[in-house]
Amino acid sequence: MSRPHFDVARLRQIIERHKRWDLWFGVLGLGALMVAVLTLAALFTDMAVQGLSRLDLEFFGSFPSRRASQAGILSAWVGSLLVMLVTAAVAVPVGIAGAIYLEEYARKNWLTDLIEINITNLAGVPSIIYGLLALGLFVYTFGLGQSILTAGLTLALLILPIVITATREALRAIPQHIREGAYACGASQWQVVQHHLLPYSSPGILTGVIIGLSRAIGETAPVITIGALTFIAFLPPLPGSGQPPAGLFDWLMSPFTVMPIQIFNWTSRPDTAFHQNAAAASLVLVFMTLGMNALAIWLRYRLRQRIKW
Repeated sequence: MSRPHFDVARLRQIIERHKRWDLWFGVLGLGALMVAVLTLAALFTDMAVQGLSRLDLEFFGSFPSRRASQAGILSAWVGSLLVMLVTAAVAVPVGIAGAIYLEEYARKNWLTDLIEINITNLAGVPSIIYGLLALGLFVYTFGLGQSILTAGLTLALLILPIVITATREALRAIPQHIREGAYACGASQWQVVQHHLLPYSSPGILTGVIIGLSRAIGETAPVITIGALTFIAFLPPLPGSGQPPAGLFDWLMSPFTVMPIQIFNWTSRPDTAFHQNAAAASLVLVFMTLGMNALAIWLRYRLRQRIKW
């Protein structure tokens, strides 16, 4: 039998043509990346130039004011931290528990398939829809009012699909032989989850939680819908303060504002001095988000080091 004839020159031409296309595609991708990075850098630089001069202790420790030089973000950053505290306290345990149930306990049938489809779809629902849902459910039906608790529950619903999806992906990444080895040693299903799956998947779970919280801290539409104040000159009551003394959780029912609302309020003012305040507040919000991500990276590194040992 004769060997098939290969046209070596033709083959080299095809390879060279494909390499040229690869080169052009790489250049195009690099150009698109540089446009995005340079645009982001230009916007951040402009924001920093406008807002850095306003970042001082007085700006962090003052309430909003009708005078731009005296306005601060005290009520806004305190409100953001309290709302994020409620959001994390609700979304993290519920999301992780739901993901563990769907991935390790639930039977694979039409009901679980329906739940998984709905979770995936909810991750893409516009945030304003969650605000309208919270307005009808938490504010009017449950009577929670326009409070920190309502805002935290609303944002928890918003990031719950993100936490569930990230946790399930982290659990799926664990090799099956770890489960089989634990079962072979006589461990129960909960012991496998508690002592093997959760420790090994904690870096991935933590990443999903921080991504969800980073989205929640910058959301404006849901908190506006449920009635967040654009101007507030007081803080939620501290437990034990005032007459009569405030309860341990009385701050949950207090009116609130958050950083995105304060930025929106200042940006809508015609005075350029308020725009400078908005730029400074935006810098603070960016640094808060970067701090959350830096904390997640550090915790993920520490957890991976502990797993190695």
